[in-house]
Amino acid sequence: MYSEITDFFNSDYKDQQEVKKKSNKKYDDLKTHKNKIYTGMKVGGKHYWNYDNGKWYEIKKSPNLWKFTFSCVKNRHNHAPLHSGARVGTKYHWYIIADQIAEKLDANSYNTLMKGVKFKVGHKRPNWKNFSYQYPEQKGYKERLIEILEDVLARLKSE
Repeated sequence: MYSEITDFFNSDYKDQQEVKKKSNKKYDDLKTHKNKIYTGMKVGGKHYWNYDNGKWYEIKKSPNLWKFTFSCVKNRHNHAPLHSGARVGTKYHWYIIADQIAEKLDANSYNTLMKGVKFKVGHKRPNWKNFSYQYPEQKGYKERLIEILEDVLARLKSE
């Protein structure tokens, strides 16, 4: 499992260095990727988080369907650069699509690997009353989710 994590971070190290050379923009500066404007972390940037003491609750809803909730405080493996990133109190809403492989080790333990993609649905700055998708000039939550799922389906069909 850890070799996959190492491979993930080492696979495009040179690309990451190129991203750093090409752009010295700050977190909230406007950036473009494939003709779309965005703010936040540069495309190609990476994080490595520790999810210590995470709590995963699940309930089986049908033979092949489970609903789950996961909660924890995640911590950076390495410290963030000084004065970087979003302000304290900023919230993000992500939609995650993932494969989870769990190998039973004994009666009470599983080695678990989850690999997938996450899509930003919206964000809420500390001084905002609502998430970005709740404002009239933005795509709503349901519209954004449909857009994400249609894009994933189209990519899957084209593979």
